[in-house]
Amino acid sequence: MNVGLPRDVSWQGRTVRTAVWKRPADGPRLARRLNLVGDGQGDLAGHGGEQRAVFVYQIEAYQYWQQQLGRNDFEYGQFGENLTVRGLADDEVCIGDRYQIGEALFEVTQPRVTCFRVGIRMDDPRIPALLVSHHRPGFYFRVLREGAVQAGDEIVRVARGPQAMTVAEIDALLYLPGHPAEQVRRALTIPALSPGWQASFRELAAQADNGKGTGNAGLAAASPPPAWPGFRSLTVTAIERESESVISLRLADPAGAPLPAAAPGQFVSVRLRPHPDQPPLLRSYSLSGAPDAGSYRVSVKREEHGTASHYVHDRVRAGDRLEVAAPRGTFILRPGTAPVLLISAGVGATPVLSMLHALADAGPGREVWWLHGARNRAEEPFAAEARSLLDRLPRAHRHVCYSQPGPGDVVGRDYQSAGRLSADVLARLALPRDAEAYICGPNGFMADATAALGKLGLGGGQIRTEIFGARPALTPGIAAAAAVPPHQPAGTPGSGPEVAFARSGLTVRWDQRYASLLELAEACDVPVRWSCRTGVCHNCESGLLSGEVGYSPDPVDDPADGDVLICCAQPTGDVALDL
Repeated sequence: MNVGLPRDVSWQGRTVRTAVWKRPADGPRLARRLNLVGDGQGDLAGHGGEQRAVFVYQIEAYQYWQQQLGRNDFEYGQFGENLTVRGLADDEVCIGDRYQIGEALFEVTQPRVTCFRVGIRMDDPRIPALLVSHHRPGFYFRVLREGAVQAGDEIVRVARGPQAMTVAEIDALLYLPGHPAEQVRRALTIPALSPGWQASFRELAAQADNGKGTGNAGLAAASPPPAWPGFRSLTVTAIERESESVISLRLADPAGAPLPAAAPGQFVSVRLRPHPDQPPLLRSYSLSGAPDAGSYRVSVKREEHGTASHYVHDRVRAGDRLEVAAPRGTFILRPGTAPVLLISAGVGATPVLSMLHALADAGPGREVWWLHGARNRAEEPFAAEARSLLDRLPRAHRHVCYSQPGPGDVVGRDYQSAGRLSADVLARLALPRDAEAYICGPNGFMADATAALGKLGLGGGQIRTEIFGARPALTPGIAAAAAVPPHQPAGTPGSGPEVAFARSGLTVRWDQRYASLLELAEACDVPVRWSCRTGVCHNCESGLLSGEVGYSPDPVDDPADGDVLICCAQPTGDVALDL
């Protein structure tokens, strides 16, 4: 029996908060609902909690790894386990099995979710991937009955889990290629399977039902496969003013062929070249028109210090050619019959306006709420267009808030209430609790709207948001540091292919001193998301807008078409990433 409390360790110049260092505990310890007495977890987002109270690993697995890795320096607790056991192999223990140990009663809930910290503890970064690919992850107990446990206690199985699906089988079903639909649905019938794993399998089941065969929906939301690789030249056929600060560009195939339909809510990345002797600017703009119009419309707000937006407003003209990547994005209107809340502020109306087009074209079935915040009528883009689309939907509701109404703005005609579109406003509207919400706007607005909807009873699975610019970083267990704008990496510039980080507006040269695109992004302070760093968890999965990559090590399961796992990828030529 092993316990350990969180502590700070140094790793690659950063401080990591972790409790992966465990030490044998003498005498009995009370197994409580959240952990053994004297034990703790450093990252409660990925470890700990009622479903992951006690981690179990096997002596036989230690012996296996000693042989596989040629090591003889192991000690109990080294894999981060609380209980080091003889028997209970991952290919024999089933999810839902119940065991009596000492005075306590336990139930198996899920395999271990491997992260980079077990690699730190083992002094081998390959370990997270090896645990999965060799089918030896270990598993978690939840505590059904609290009681004292100690080393030497006999382990007695008192109940077998339904479906008899083993830990190794469940682990492979999520992480390894294949994901047979019948097995996924079987896994979803196991009540003891932890909610997080159930959510992953529900996404895999939906992926199978929708006929989307690329990527791993259980680990990362993926955009539909891009309609073309890289960038293609499109013609600007028209430029329209939507408000004092927003213009729309209509883009079409130069030869007149219809462009592939986009999913409502997606965006395109555009490569702009204001200065021929400097790297191009990469910017992503939501599609604001009808998804199947045969052409695309992007709408761009003039930002005070926005180099790209000033270029688009001041220098792009009808007849010009722009380099455009295929539509992408996971902020997509889902089919169904549930009510829809389209919530936006400012130019954040662009992707939800595309959704409104799709809803109007689909017919009168769904209840639709258009909830928008603007400064005033002069600064409200698409006002007449949105009203026209809503008029086609008999179950539509419109509530527009003006924070600074103009002298000619009329309550009831132009807007419904003065002030910001706030939590108080949303609470007064009697919004349907079974709705699906789509939110786009400034980060603070989206956070407030999400929290307000949560208080009204909408669950996290009912709320989707779209972020303009860089997404928030996910660096589990890493001590917080002051945010730094993306920049060229320190030291001598690289001489390899160009790596463009589209959302961060940065282009740098690859250098072999970096093991992966993730390491290069970190050296540039580009916000990134990761957990395992070895191609298992897919948290780092990002859009590959153009170019090709190689992998070392190979990922356990491939990303979706048009995506890349940056934690183990290296560019083989110039690449552009949606980061």
